[in-house]
Amino acid sequence: MPVALVALAICAFGIGTTEFVINGLQTGIAADLGVSVSRAGLLVAGFAAGIIVGAPVTAALGVRVRRRDVLLAAMALFTAANLAAALAPGYGTLMAARVLGGVSVGAFYGVGSVVAADLVPPDRRARAIALMFAGATAGTTLGVPAGTFLGQVVSWRATFGVLTVVGVLAFAAVAALVPAGRPGERPGLRAELAALRDGRVLTALLVTAAVFGAVTTTYAYIEPLLREVTGYSSGAVAVLLLVLGAGLFAGNLVGGRAADRALVPALATGFAVFAVVLAVTALTAHSRAAMAVMVFLFGAAGYALVPGAQLWVLTRAGNAPTLASATNISAFNVGVVGGSWLGGVTIDAGLGYASVAWDGAAIALAGLLLVLASAARDRHRRASTGAGAERADAVPCRG
Repeated sequence: MPVALVALAICAFGIGTTEFVINGLQTGIAADLGVSVSRAGLLVAGFAAGIIVGAPVTAALGVRVRRRDVLLAAMALFTAANLAAALAPGYGTLMAARVLGGVSVGAFYGVGSVVAADLVPPDRRARAIALMFAGATAGTTLGVPAGTFLGQVVSWRATFGVLTVVGVLAFAAVAALVPAGRPGERPGLRAELAALRDGRVLTALLVTAAVFGAVTTTYAYIEPLLREVTGYSSGAVAVLLLVLGAGLFAGNLVGGRAADRALVPALATGFAVFAVVLAVTALTAHSRAAMAVMVFLFGAAGYALVPGAQLWVLTRAGNAPTLASATNISAFNVGVVGGSWLGGVTIDAGLGYASVAWDGAAIALAGLLLVLASAARDRHRRASTGAGAERADAVPCRG
C-alpha cells in the first residue's frame, strides 16, 4: 500500500479520537464551564451537525481545487478547532469549536476516501479506504480511552491540547506524503451535482445510512446493555469495549478485502450476517459467556460493511465522485443520529436495553433489501439496454 495512506490514517486517528473523546470528558467540562452535564452532552450533537452540513458544502466549494489542498485545509481547520477548544473561555466558544471540528471532518473524509481509492489499482480500492478508516477505528479504541484518562487526571483542556499537536503532525504528514496531483482536470460542480442526483447514487447513500443506523442502535447503548442486562461490572465493560474495538478494526480490514473481490455480494452478505449477529445478540444478552463473543462479532460484522458502502458510492458516481463521497459522510451521520434516536424510543417504550439489537437487525435487513433491489434494477437495465456489466473498477479522476 502507498505510504500516503499512512498519512490519511494518521489524520483519521486524530479525527476519530476528537469525535468521540468528548463522551468521557462531559462531567469535567460541565463542572469547569458551569453548565449541566446534559448541556455538555450537546457538544456531541454540535460536532455531528458540523459533519452533516460541512461535508457536502466543503466538497462543493473545493471541487476544482487539488484534493491534497482540500485535505490540508481540512487538517488546518481541525487543528485550529482543537486549539480553540483547549483555550475556550466559555461554553459558546467550545460549541463553536466543536462545530468547526465537525466541518473539518466532513471535508477530510469526503475527499480522503476519493484520494485513498485513487492511490491504488482498481482491485484494491476498498482495502485502501479500509486502511484509512482503520485509523479512525484506532482513534476510537485507543485514542479515546487515552484522551479520557488524560482529561480525568489532568484536564479536559489538556486532551484537546494533545489533539492539537496530533493535528499539526497530521497536516505535516499530508503535506509530505500525499501526492499534490494536478488541478483543473476533473469535472466541475455541475457534473458533481448530476452524479449526486443519480438514483443509483442516492440508493447507495441510503445503504450507508442503513449501515450506521444498524450499528448505532446497539453501539450507542452498549454500556447499559452490558451492565444492566448482561450483569458485567464497570471494569469488565471497559475490557469488553476494547474487545469490541478489536472487532471493529478486524471487520473493517476484512470487509475491504471482500468488497474488492465482489462488491455487491460483499454488501448483501454483510448485511445478512450482521442481521443474524444482532438477532443473536438480543437473544443471548443475559449470558455473560455469549456476550463476550458477541461484542467482538458485533463490531466485526458491522464495520465489515463500511469500506464496501463507501466504495459503492464512489463506483456509482463514476468520474464525478467528490461531492457524492462527501455526502456519503453526511449519510454516515444521519444513520448515527437515526439509530441513536430509534434505540432511545425503544428503550423509553419499556422494551429494555436488549431491544436495541432487534432495532439494528431490522435496519440491517432493510439495508439488505436495498442492495438486492438495486442490484436487480441494474441487471434489468443492462438486459434492456444491452449494455455491459457495471464497471466496478471505474476510477475517480486523479488530482
